[in-house]
This record gives sequence, C-alpha cells and structure tokens, in this order.
Amino acid sequence: MGMGKRRRESQGELFVPSGELAASPGHAFYRRLNRLLGECGFDDAVEAACVPYYDAQGGRDSIAPGTYFRMLFVGYFEAIDSQRGIAWRCADSLSLREFLGMKLTERTPDHSTLSKTRDRLPLEVHELAFRLVLAAAAEKGLLKGKTLGVDSTTLEADAAMRSIVRKESGEDWKAYVKRLMQEAGEIEEGEEPTDEDLRRFDKKRKNKKTSNAEWESPTDPDARIARMKDGRTRLAYKAEHAIDLETELVVAAEVYHADQSDSRTLADTAMAARTHVSEAGRGEVFEEVVADKGYHSAGQLELVESLNVRTYIPEPNSPHQRRWTDKPSGLKEAVVANRRRTKTEKNSRLQKLRSERVERTFAHTCETGGARRTRLRGIEKVRKRHLIVAAAHNLAILLRSLLGAGKPKALAGLLDQLAQLLTAALDWLIRTISQQKSTDC
Repeated sequence: MGMGKRRRESQGELFVPSGELAASPGHAFYRRLNRLLGECGFDDAVEAACVPYYDAQGGRDSIAPGTYFRMLFVGYFEAIDSQRGIAWRCADSLSLREFLGMKLTERTPDHSTLSKTRDRLPLEVHELAFRLVLAAAAEKGLLKGKTLGVDSTTLEADAAMRSIVRKESGEDWKAYVKRLMQEAGEIEEGEEPTDEDLRRFDKKRKNKKTSNAEWESPTDPDARIARMKDGRTRLAYKAEHAIDLETELVVAAEVYHADQSDSRTLADTAMAARTHVSEAGRGEVFEEVVADKGYHSAGQLELVESLNVRTYIPEPNSPHQRRWTDKPSGLKEAVVANRRRTKTEKNSRLQKLRSERVERTFAHTCETGGARRTRLRGIEKVRKRHLIVAAAHNLAILLRSLLGAGKPKALAGLLDQLAQLLTAALDWLIRTISQQKSTDC
C-alpha cells in the first residue's frame, strides 16, 4: 500500500457528485433528541407561533425556527457560551449538521443569523419553546408540580467595570477621581496625575463606594454592579430558578436586574412558574414554595399566600419585635403561618432538598452549560437565552430518563463503561472455559 500525500493545490473540485458525499450516521444522543422533539410537535408549534414575525409576501427564507432553537440547545449540551462558538461547532460537526437538518451542500447559520433571529422573535416565542419541553416532560410523568424550590445566582454581564461612568456627569473613573483630587487640593487645575497617583488617592479616600444609583455601564445599561459568587465585584444580572423539587425540572427561569433583592422577586417567579406549569398541560399546580431566608418579606409572603400556596421560608433573626398595628391583617397572618411551618421537621427536609437540587440546576446551566458569563447585552436578550438554556436542561433530564445520559459526553462515558463490562465478562468466560478444559484433561 502506497503512502497517501496531502493535496496542496489551492483550487478545489468544480463539481462534486452527490453520491460521493458521505452522509453522517449521526450521534446517538442527538438522534434521540430529534426524535423526542418530533414526538412533542416542537417544530410545528414554534413555526406556527413565528408566522406573524416574518413577511409572507416574499424575500429570502430565514432559517427554520426549530433550527435556531436547536443551535441554542447545542450551546448547552456542548458547554459553549458564545454564538460564534455555537456557529463554528455546528459548521464543523457532521453529526450536528444531521441534528440541525442541514445538508452537506448547505451552509450552516452564521452567528449573526442567530442574533437577528433572536432579535426578531419576542420573548413569548421563547417561552413557548420552554413550555413545549415542559409539556413533553409532563407526558413522560416527570413533572409533578407539587413543591417548588426557589433560589437565585448571578450571571456576569458582557460589560467591564472599567467602562462604568457617573450618571449625573458622564465621567469615567479616571475623570471622577481627578476631579476629587482637584477639589481636595491634591493637584492643581490642569495638572495631569499619573495612574499610580489616582489609585493611591482613591485607595485612601473615605466613604468610597460603587453604587448603582451613581454609576452605570454605557455599553449595557441594564447590567448592575453586584458581588459574584466567587467574591469579585462585576457588572451582572440575577437569574432565579423555580424547580420541581421532586424531579429537578426547571419550571421558571427568570432574569432580573442584579440589584433586585430576592425578597422582591419571589412572587413574580412563583407566578411565572404557575403559568408555565398550567400551560404545560398539568391540571393541578404547585402547592408549596421553599426558599432561603433571603426571600423572607411580609409583602411577598402575602402575595404567595394569595395564590393558595404554602411557603417554607426561614425568618431572619431580628433584635426587634415586629409591630403589626399599622399594617394590614393579611401580612401578619402570612408571616405567622409561615413561621409555624418553618418549625416543623418537614421544613428541614425540604430545605435540604432545595439547597441541593436548586444549586445543581445552576451548576448544570451556568457552569457546564455555558450560561455563567452572558455574551449578550440587554436584559431582554439575556432572558431569551437563559430561558432556552433552562429548556435544554429539562431536555437533558428527559434524555437521562430515556438513555441514561443527559449529555453527549455522558452517553459516550456510559458506552465506554458498558464496553468495559462486556470485556470483563468475556475475559471471565474465557478463563472459566480454560479452567474447565484443564480440569477435564
């Protein structure tokens, strides 16, 4: 056999017969995912919902909405956080081309196509895609919808802290500190301090703080200054998940401004979860909400209680006794009822489940799902992307129940383990037969 040499001519073939194009056998994981999406009528439903947002009179056809959502699913399953990375991965992989329904002679969508499609389709279409996945989970018996666990995390925004400016004057950090140095008499008018002088003065000045009321990012005005989980101070958003505590399905994935406290967003997230669960085909909705003490607020407790939902939210320690004389009676009743429930053994059990399983959804979506750092600007865009990442997480739970693996790499590892077990069983069988033959001789 002769050694093959790499062709170095720059010009390719003018015509390539279709018979010479080898079709990809596809990936077992993505083939099963395509079958699952087909069973729940995913493509037909999203295409029908997207009709009003396209011109029916003419023009070039866009990518299919199902292809757009599949590419975002790929971002979760392949742990890719940027649209450029998703577009490159889909163009490079034959199995992903087969998953997207793209022929070998077709060009896969570019990252700019993803951006334009996301801007064209409203949040309601993305919510529909999320609910279709929830409905598929309900049909498989994976959506119980009785007890919800709620928690939040921070998402790093696509904006740098060094880009923030003062709201009232538009000054950046250097101009602001320079003005303070002039007002303090450290430098003369027109004198230019060095970066080291600015840092030294900024370090020693009193009452130094970076407040969202005074500073904003010109590149992403919706981002807010917040402390991340690792202790860094960054521009960020807040993602809040409500999950089915029994099955770990995400039934609501809301994104808020990072300076909105947990005690202000609980009722909104609970209402979104109720809407998603009811529209996913579940006749009954959840009965209980479990959260940590950061969500404790008399007003939020009353709003959740008005939905006929019991709360299990620990009450923060306070040196002062609450006064109810100037407040509506409904606030006191909600707080007292919640306080009574948090002293039970059931609350301890539910809090353990919440701390374990809600944090696990953040690990899957943010750490291994590519959603911790958003590459989009504007809270509306971040909401769309995070909602589809949560839908992909729910698909992973569905596939784990069907295949035993929730991601392509997990399926590959499962097959490797199976191959090792079969090899070990074959070796044991051969040794047993050999020993039997030697005994007979």
